[in-house]
Amino acid sequence: QVQLVESGGGLVQAGGSLRLSCAASGRTFSSYTMGWFRQAPGKEREFVGVVNWSTGSAYYGNSVRGRFAIARDNAKNTVYLQMNSLKPEDTAVYYCAAALRSTGWPYRSSEYKYWGQGTQVTVSS
Repeated sequence: QVQLVESGGGLVQAGGSLRLSCAASGRTFSSYTMGWFRQAPGKEREFVGVVNWSTGSAYYGNSVRGRFAIARDNAKNTVYLQMNSLKPEDTAVYYCAAALRSTGWPYRSSEYKYWGQGTQVTVSS
């Protein structure tokens, strides 16, 4: 049973930073690609970024590129989303997800098999 548990969300002022964590358990994740998505009220789920678990290489969506960074800690089976220069439009529930592939940059939510429960990020202006 794969479990993904996000943490680290909260309320932050515009321009501030937050770091989200996604603790993964239940499998060896070296063959997986881990993604971050977000969903604001009334909007579709949006791709934030993805990291290759084995190489650590990452790819980002246009709206966050240059402000957000994804890293993983193999020893802890944890993926992090460092969010800097936050804007009110970054307000959303943030989800981590695991895709059963070890190459490429899946950016569609349909490509991911396992999902966490989400963590709320609110950025005040």
